[in-house]
Amino acid sequence: MLKGKTALITGSIGGIGYGAAQALAKQGCNIMLNGFADADEIEAKRAALESDFGVKAGYHGADLRQVAEIEDLVATTASTVGPVDILVNNAVVRHFAPIEAFKTEDWQESLDVNLTAGFHLIRLTLGGMRERGFGRIVNLASSLGIMAMPDRIDYIVTKTALMGLARGIAIETQQEPNITVNAICPGAVRTPAAEKRIRALAESKGVSVEEAEREFVAGRQPSARFIEPERVGELIAFLCSDAAKEITGTSIPIDDAWTISP
Repeated sequence: MLKGKTALITGSIGGIGYGAAQALAKQGCNIMLNGFADADEIEAKRAALESDFGVKAGYHGADLRQVAEIEDLVATTASTVGPVDILVNNAVVRHFAPIEAFKTEDWQESLDVNLTAGFHLIRLTLGGMRERGFGRIVNLASSLGIMAMPDRIDYIVTKTALMGLARGIAIETQQEPNITVNAICPGAVRTPAAEKRIRALAESKGVSVEEAEREFVAGRQPSARFIEPERVGELIAFLCSDAAKEITGTSIPIDDAWTISP
């Protein structure tokens, strides 16, 4: 069903985004990657999608704080890979501070990247999905869109809003027989950002990386296990499949029961 479709995935050079790219490419989707990394890493990952799955894969380095670059991302995807059939709003920035110490520029960046970019990308791609009679939109929310932790106000607010954005667009497309809009809410996922924080924790406490990882995960997820990015990617691929075309307007946890734990 997905063979020949085109998926645009923001923040997709590593972690959940690249896991989604692999899962969708496995189903035959052409892929447009987006994000920031070393040029050699980007090219290696782009080329791997093509060689491993026999699909077209492109890359666009749009700065999602800039509307003009978002517009160019969508236009370039259509002209080089194909019109966007699947949109995965995954890009995120994270800041850590209590609200009274939160920098206004950090707040604005989080709104721009985590939320407003998704609004613009849906605005720019939904019309084409309607014309072609197929569309899948998946917003990457979080367990912290359902619950909360201290010093994460930007993340909590923007991830909660992505769930609302999915509901709002789902009700606007309710009469479309083959367009769905959903959010997913991962728990603690083994991403490059998480691994960076674990290394910093190990260094600050003078413990091994393995010990720091156990402490990091146990403080977040009662199962004390990371969720692997590939599992999140597979959930995204399922939501894009024909089997899931009646699932729309939902927010689905993938969190080892974190959000229902006492």
